[in-house]
Amino acid sequence: MTSASSGEDAGCVFCKASSAERVPPESAQDLVLIHGRTAYVILNLYPYNNGHLMVVPNRHIATLAATTTEEQAELMRFARHAEIALHEAYKPQGLNIGVNLGRPAGAGIVDHLHVHLVPRWNGDTNFMTAIGNTRVLPEDLAATKHRLQPIFERLAETDT
Repeated sequence: MTSASSGEDAGCVFCKASSAERVPPESAQDLVLIHGRTAYVILNLYPYNNGHLMVVPNRHIATLAATTTEEQAELMRFARHAEIALHEAYKPQGLNIGVNLGRPAGAGIVDHLHVHLVPRWNGDTNFMTAIGNTRVLPEDLAATKHRLQPIFERLAETDT
């Protein structure tokens, strides 16, 4: 159910993550790396690779066309910070950066826009997900957060 005044959907995981009612920061359950004025960065609960994260607007909107100029700027600034942080922390050989609009395009959460950033390495095709319906990650999400969050905080302080 969407609230017209808040732009939030009570059942949306992204709206819950951006709200004041989210899990306290000291909890390993909290996947948010940094909050901005109009957007935030969150780890993917079901990552394809270590460091898989998403940049999400605070408002419950489904498309890039619905974003304001301020939201567009912060989404791109956080995507830039994510690129820098992932390269610093994981040294990937490439990155997938993408937005899936609509279920046919692969969106798992259709009604709340989010930008995926997935670190990639040569030979990481990860057949286990496709064949074994299993994901193999050598790092748990709490360790990923511990690794990335200080970089995001530093970038936020030094960004001009």
